Amino acid sequence: MLRPFTVDDAPALLASYLRNREHLLPYDPARPDSFWTLEGQQARVADLVRQTQAGTTFPCGIFDGNRVIGTMTFNTIVRGPFCSTSLGYWVDVDETGKGLATSAVAAMLLIADQQLGLHRVDASTMTTNLVSQRVLVKNGFEKYGTARNYLHIAGRWGDSHLYQRILNDRTPPT
Repeated sequence: MLRPFTVDDAPALLASYLRNREHLLPYDPARPDSFWTLEGQQARVADLVRQTQAGTTFPCGIFDGNRVIGTMTFNTIVRGPFCSTSLGYWVDVDETGKGLATSAVAAMLLIADQQLGLHRVDASTMTTNLVSQRVLVKNGFEKYGTARNYLHIAGRWGDSHLYQRILNDRTPPT
């Protein structure tokens, strides 16, 4: 099940991050020690909920019962003539290769279009992350460039491929 996070999800999210720490290491930025604590996750999720209420982000968990097995997040939602957002995601090490990321990205695209009323979703992947690139292409994203030294991941600046999906041609709300 894919649904927005609530503050009550912090313990399950922490357990998932701890379980996937090594799996995510090559793809994640450096995390402060507090990230790996319940208090840190509670504060983080509370902040994400505030940002969701402000309309600037939309973080969702992929749940198997009460267990978090991945996340899908629209970061930096921009309205007006841009009407766009950036998608970030990951899937539990034990769930990779099962089509879960592809299905969850498809569901998020429907949310972006039908619920959030956005025009465009972009995403970036490290140039070596072929699995994520396949997920994006399967969901109709087109590669539109490569950015040099785009993100500081795993302790170094790395190049990223840039992708976008145009959802519709509606006029942005005023």
